[in-house]
Amino acid sequence: MTNGVLTMSAEASRPSSSAVVHVAHVIDTEGPLHEPIAATFDRLKTIFGIDMPPSPVTLSRLQSGEIGLGGREAAVAKLLSGELLRYNDEWSKIDAMLSDCMSAGFRQRYADSLGKGWVYNWFCMDHVGYIDNPRRRDIGYHHIFDHYREILGADARSPDQVYFHFHPMAFSKAAHHAGNHYFANGDFLYQILSRRIIDRQWFPSVYRPGFDTIRPESNAFLEQFIPFEYSSQSYVGDTDQPDLQGGRWADWRRAPVSWSPYHPDHDDYQRPGNCRRWINRVLNLGTRYRLMTQRDVDLAFVEAAEGKPAIIAYTDHDFRDIRPNVANMHGMLVDAARRFPHVSFSHTDAREAYRSALKLEVPPPVKFNVTWADNRLDIVADRSIFGPQPYLALKTVTGQYGHDNFDIQEPFRSWSYVFDEHNLPLPILDTIGFAACDRTGGVSIALIDVRTREIRSTVL
Repeated sequence: MTNGVLTMSAEASRPSSSAVVHVAHVIDTEGPLHEPIAATFDRLKTIFGIDMPPSPVTLSRLQSGEIGLGGREAAVAKLLSGELLRYNDEWSKIDAMLSDCMSAGFRQRYADSLGKGWVYNWFCMDHVGYIDNPRRRDIGYHHIFDHYREILGADARSPDQVYFHFHPMAFSKAAHHAGNHYFANGDFLYQILSRRIIDRQWFPSVYRPGFDTIRPESNAFLEQFIPFEYSSQSYVGDTDQPDLQGGRWADWRRAPVSWSPYHPDHDDYQRPGNCRRWINRVLNLGTRYRLMTQRDVDLAFVEAAEGKPAIIAYTDHDFRDIRPNVANMHGMLVDAARRFPHVSFSHTDAREAYRSALKLEVPPPVKFNVTWADNRLDIVADRSIFGPQPYLALKTVTGQYGHDNFDIQEPFRSWSYVFDEHNLPLPILDTIGFAACDRTGGVSIALIDVRTREIRSTVL
């Protein structure tokens, strides 16, 4: 793409039976959301500075562009679109949607080039630590994660996977606000991940950031633990939504406009660099900005035809109806496939998309050798893990959770930890857990019962 115009090299025009566009539907899975009309008009005032008394009649007129707003009519109508305000505000509504869209018939209606049905990737969020919850979020550790795991567990044929989504805590600690810094307003990221390891024997290999927002501290954190990420909203042009301009949320103005994953730079996550993890572009459907277009879909087919790894990803939310977005996206994929007959498109889960596109050879799971010397724990991996250390999770006998760093004996291979008065003495601990990904997204987890020293291992 040059200056927003699609170009195709001579090489790209040659047939290639192996050219594949990997399609990943990555859903910000946040559970029910309620918004009364007064809150809708509050957002109108906050975003556009337009202060009007809330009423259904006024809302309808704004949606149809009947009220003059000095050239902002279309942008306001987009914000207040009836489709965007039609929320799944109860679990029963989400479950009814899921019952349909996860059925074999629905999936097959939107099959890929090989006849495989639609695949969803549920990036689940925990709403925790909030002191204000006007949108009636489902508050609690594991609530959304467990809900989706139960649904997927009931269908042995489901191709879907559960992954990880996180919103930093805002200074207001209101559940309808989002912050910019992972650690500024509490250790909730640590709490969520530590509990996920110890309570659910689970750790993420793929990540979706809240508001698509990465910042220097999250860039550094992710580089330690999670190899794959769907976050870049690199886009040609800008948004007409005032609250999203100038790098506010999802600042990807310097990132590659490409569907090929890249390693970010240590100091600028938007630039390709020498980090280990991979970032992929992802655009929106069913919202008000950075929307997927046919031009974007065509670019993925061009890149695949040129022999590049191509993962086209789009995101939406489970608190809105995702079915129209599936139909919209599938229509664009089919349209592109007609014009690129030697390029196929394949529905896949978010981790497998990376593995397939990058041709990563998946090794056996990492195994850990665990030994004790009095109050010192030593761990040695049988091969290198993704980051310099595993994620260490701790649970006390009183039910408190924590996270700490290991002492690194050899980066990527060997670690130790001493339990004493400087951190947590062994007698007050119930469970020690640690988890690590390898570079292909394989996950290895170990739980140690402190009383018996029994070890339980899990691989994902």
